[in-house]
Amino acid sequence: MGDLTGKTVFITGASRGIGLSIALRAARDGANIAIAAKTAEPHPKLPGTIYTAAEAIEKAGGRALPLLVDIRFEEQIQAAVEETAAAFGGIDILVNNASAIFLAGTLATPMKRFDLMHQVNTRGSYACSQACLPYLKKAANPHILNISPPLNMDPRWFAPHVAYTMAKYGMSMCVLGMSQELQPDHIAVNALWPRTPIDTSAVRNLLGGEPVLRGSRTPEIMADAAHAILIQDSRTCTGNFCIDETVLRQAGVTDFESYAVVPGAPLLPDFFLD
Repeated sequence: MGDLTGKTVFITGASRGIGLSIALRAARDGANIAIAAKTAEPHPKLPGTIYTAAEAIEKAGGRALPLLVDIRFEEQIQAAVEETAAAFGGIDILVNNASAIFLAGTLATPMKRFDLMHQVNTRGSYACSQACLPYLKKAANPHILNISPPLNMDPRWFAPHVAYTMAKYGMSMCVLGMSQELQPDHIAVNALWPRTPIDTSAVRNLLGGEPVLRGSRTPEIMADAAHAILIQDSRTCTGNFCIDETVLRQAGVTDFESYAVVPGAPLLPDFFLD
């Protein structure tokens, strides 16, 4: 399929991290990017806003539409989707990247945290998919890509943080079901997950900081893997639970050192992968 020239990509949580990296990779092809995120003002611990992301996307060669969206609210999603389609003439790709995380056991997880994770991760991904579907059905090579893990029923991935695991697996179950449901419409639905931790604000602020960062990779590996998936034929590339490194190896990449946060440091495995 070549590249994403002229494609319109709606990305949730694209003001920073993996979402922004996926946006920048698509922008280098000349894609149109809808940045659906809720950071409009600078945050002391979280880099980037929808406006700084838009500036970076346009510098990279794309067209950007910054949209202030909290995906817990379907009316905001619907308005953003309609504005994107009006601005760019449709929607070709949805990337469900926005996610909330709280790693704690059952007694230590406040219900407001439980609700937030399920509203953003599972419900938000479902709602964005639902809102984009009328436009994806009209696209030439439509894709939905969820940044979520392969479904692994080993209890050790549930026991330490059952609420978070349920919320992320909800995104993956959307892939499992929607890939079959939408096959007659030739809409590809896939999941992408990293083999290692990725250098994001969540890793820096919540998941161990410097020791974990040393064994992490940069968000660009996820961006390159996402690009490799999104240029595939939607009729045949669907229902897959992809791992970033595996996708890139299949695409012919052999040198992964450029993605290392600390070149030469031993890599750590990410959650949900045996």
